Amino acid sequence: MIPAARPLLGTLVVTALTACFSATSSGPNGSPAPAPDLSAAPPGPDPRVGLKAGKADAGVARWNMRLVSNTPSPAAFDGVSNSDLAFRGNYVFQGNYNGFMVWDMADAARPRLVKPFVCPASQSDVSVYGNLLFVSGEGLTGRLDCGSQGVAEAVSHHRLRGIRIFEATDVTNPKYIANVQTCRGSHTHTVVTDPKDKDHVYIYVSGSAGVRPAEELPGCSELMPEKDPNSALFRIEVIKVPLANPSAAAIVSSPRIFQDLVAAPRHAAAAVDSAERARAAAAGQPRATRPPRPGQGRGPTQCHDITVYPAIGLAGGACGGYGLLLDISDAANPVRIGAAADSNFSFWHSATFSNDGSKILFTDEWGGGSAPRCRVTDKYEWGANAIFTLENREMKFKSYYKMPAPQTTLENCVAHNGSLIPIPGRDVMVQGWYQGGISVFDWTDPAKPFEIAFYDRGPVDSTRLVSGGSWSVYWYNGYMVSSEIARGLDIFELQPSGFLTQNEIDAARTVRFEYLNAQEQPRIVWPASFALSRAYLDQLDRGRGLPADKIAAARSELTRAERLTGTARRDALNALAGRLHQDARGAAMEPKVHLAASSVGDLASR
Repeated sequence: MIPAARPLLGTLVVTALTACFSATSSGPNGSPAPAPDLSAAPPGPDPRVGLKAGKADAGVARWNMRLVSNTPSPAAFDGVSNSDLAFRGNYVFQGNYNGFMVWDMADAARPRLVKPFVCPASQSDVSVYGNLLFVSGEGLTGRLDCGSQGVAEAVSHHRLRGIRIFEATDVTNPKYIANVQTCRGSHTHTVVTDPKDKDHVYIYVSGSAGVRPAEELPGCSELMPEKDPNSALFRIEVIKVPLANPSAAAIVSSPRIFQDLVAAPRHAAAAVDSAERARAAAAGQPRATRPPRPGQGRGPTQCHDITVYPAIGLAGGACGGYGLLLDISDAANPVRIGAAADSNFSFWHSATFSNDGSKILFTDEWGGGSAPRCRVTDKYEWGANAIFTLENREMKFKSYYKMPAPQTTLENCVAHNGSLIPIPGRDVMVQGWYQGGISVFDWTDPAKPFEIAFYDRGPVDSTRLVSGGSWSVYWYNGYMVSSEIARGLDIFELQPSGFLTQNEIDAARTVRFEYLNAQEQPRIVWPASFALSRAYLDQLDRGRGLPADKIAAARSELTRAERLTGTARRDALNALAGRLHQDARGAAMEPKVHLAASSVGDLASR
């Protein structure tokens, strides 16, 4: 049975904290890192407030992270919105409404453009698998031949709305080999691997545009499902891609995962927006109206984005008015098993699971990403993240998290895309907030998320709202890589602080991916390393999980063992592991002590 959707209530608790801090700025390739801020308190007053505007010379505030490099987009893409990211080996694939770019980030301080590929289509969201590259197209002007002249006709067989497929073994010369057309195009998509099927990958297509005419793509219908069981509404498309013959990719199912949902509760407009509309009405300015959309009065007719976690057989669907929990044990036929609605949420946009699968976080793209939604007058719960625990495969609301620094009316700002950072034993996430910048926060305790690092620039323009900021930022092989809508490609790294030690950062860097699509979340596994064991000891120290003398002794023994070799090292590590398991009994953080002990034992068996 599907749990009934219900409004959720959130509580905001604000604590005033102060710390010594100075805002600094970075040059195009990053300035020398300032001394680490080892206090366990956020800066006050917040240096993100009131930053100077400018596309290339905006003011910058940063805390516990630094800019390694900023690389502007090449001429054919500059001035056109950059979109999402995917990764393979040393390469970053960056979407853009004019196509996509391939960057070599082997030298993170100097990324090298290896292929600009002009092929206009909004949004050009990108994913990779093996030698394949998949690109979304939804707008009305995208062409099958990648031409830049657009499509003027209302009905045209030159139009592309769906998924483009490229063979990209040679990233300097991707070959456009196929496309799969869909009735509503592809706003976003998700590559899905099925552990039981090594011969195919699947693509979940989320299309949010209007239904195209049947004259353009036969079989497309915008009638309600009760009038046409083949309606393009209330469904997603699942594409099956044969890895041996990707040009034969085709839609294999259209699951109606929204069926029977009612219209979600919505919050009122922000007071500042209501006042602005009132002033416009008093001045006699016309008010924009929209025709009713298909399915009005019902729940969502489409998803915006779906994050899958194949290792646990679940997916989180961010679907307009709802956050959905999906069973993907049969990858070709996802099934809805849970749904949550929240009057504080406007547009459920994307999802992220905790690594152990016990929690899920949804983002709210209030205002569609083009509006200022982090003003001092905007509620904390609006345009934020909602965090749930997963208990018996049901979602239980715990709290909200929103980038905490108020932004101006010249900055589009709202929750957007991010990913986990592989800090062992913790749930830490980096997230883009458009022109709200980048926020790194800890949500290990789902009821008490808190910020531990940030990077923010001033507005792109000082006179009007010009779209910019971090569309998405993902951790990949030691760095945080961000697609800056207006300013190109940003690469960041974390710095040690009172919230995060160098050992924790070093342990995170031991996690290496061959490729990454953030919407297909991989299970993070940490290889045995001295950094990992030290990271757990640092966490025990920070949380007072063991007496200080026992932590000091363990650190000393670990250092001594690292200097040894062969049997002597193994024996020293096994002895330390055994002692830590004994110390765990009755300790304040018993599970974490056992984790530390096991990590030392893993070192001994390396």
